[in-house]
Amino acid sequence: MARPPQLTRRAGVIGLALVLLLPLVPLTIWAFSRRWLYPTALPTEWGLRAWRYLLTPGARVPEAFTNSLAVALVVTALAVLIAIPAGRALGLGRFRGKTLVEFLILAPTIVPPFAVAMGIQVLFIRYGLADTLAGVALVHLIPVVPYAVLILAGTFANYDVDYEHQARVLGAGGWSIVRRVMLPAILPGLVVAALFAFLISWSQYLLTLLVGGGQVITLPVLLLAFANSGDYSITAALSLVLIAPALAALLLSTRHLTGHAALRGV
Repeated sequence: MARPPQLTRRAGVIGLALVLLLPLVPLTIWAFSRRWLYPTALPTEWGLRAWRYLLTPGARVPEAFTNSLAVALVVTALAVLIAIPAGRALGLGRFRGKTLVEFLILAPTIVPPFAVAMGIQVLFIRYGLADTLAGVALVHLIPVVPYAVLILAGTFANYDVDYEHQARVLGAGGWSIVRRVMLPAILPGLVVAALFAFLISWSQYLLTLLVGGGQVITLPVLLLAFANSGDYSITAALSLVLIAPALAALLLSTRHLTGHAALRGV
């Protein structure tokens, strides 16, 4: 028999899940509706018209999905590679001007993205990066890297360097220390940083549109185009396609962080 604290915890988790999933209910209804007129509470006709259309070549959903996934994965990998040494320096280092450095890292999240993108777009046009997947991936690093660095800086602030000294005394080399000591210890924070990087890049619209120039089609860009068309069924179906990978990444990360890996990082 479950104890009262366990019941309270389960009720809280269920309540939170309901609150988070409740906005998906109207989207799901719209995605499977064929005809839904005011003031009826539910669609008068149901169907798969929206889903059939999304699978046609004219909808460009497979292309947009592939582009979004490729960009998000590349951005996540680059952001993590940048954030590990930067986060270690900020989390473990004590140096003059550290507050200024942290402010400069946060600056891209404070400055309006439109202003940043317009300045960068000129450089990207000059160097041939405009209207390319590589250019879109690079510009996504602007809002992504600050979050990844600050998350890992907080992780390294609780990291005990003595474990590395002990491993070095026992004969471990540099790469062995990184792979067997540092990475397992910071794994929970690393997973969170990667999750933030993936989700921020996956949902980017403005930076993708400006640097991609309409030539690089991602799911957010495609979604806004369908939303402006006024076809709510197709817009809702594409919204679910956009949300699904983000939810999957979140669930996988949560499952990983609540398992043995999280315990090893404590």
